[in-house]
Amino acid sequence: MSIEATLRSKLTEAMKAKDRAKSDVIRMINTKVMERRTAKGFNGEVDDALYVDVIGAYQKSLSKALADYEAAGDKGREHVDALRFEIDFCAQFLPQPLTEAETAAAVKQAIAELGATDPKMAGRVVGAVMKAHKGRAEAGAVKRAVDQALS
Repeated sequence: MSIEATLRSKLTEAMKAKDRAKSDVIRMINTKVMERRTAKGFNGEVDDALYVDVIGAYQKSLSKALADYEAAGDKGREHVDALRFEIDFCAQFLPQPLTEAETAAAVKQAIAELGATDPKMAGRVVGAVMKAHKGRAEAGAVKRAVDQALS
């Protein structure tokens, strides 16, 4: 079943169960997809790849907001739980991130393919790993692994 169909059925279930938090996050995802679809210059299809991209971007913005609310202390406490729920809900539609071992193996492979020996080539290696593992590789973890391997 496609992500769009899954979201549609989850929205129906949430509305029947009167689960406001779940229905709100699904509606927000659908709104973000609609914004992307109707944006000037969009000429692609609305498929699972688009949903994964939109959900990933939305989850990233939620994570940034979560950090801000956690830093606010008591003032932001009421929003923290809601944001964590939305982040966890989005995670079920995204590919699982690379583990440390997978990241190290991907870096080792990219270094071998590019013939990188100099730390000045770190940017190329990071780019190659990020491109090969789009959506799964975290840039910070890849950069650390590349720096460690090339030092």
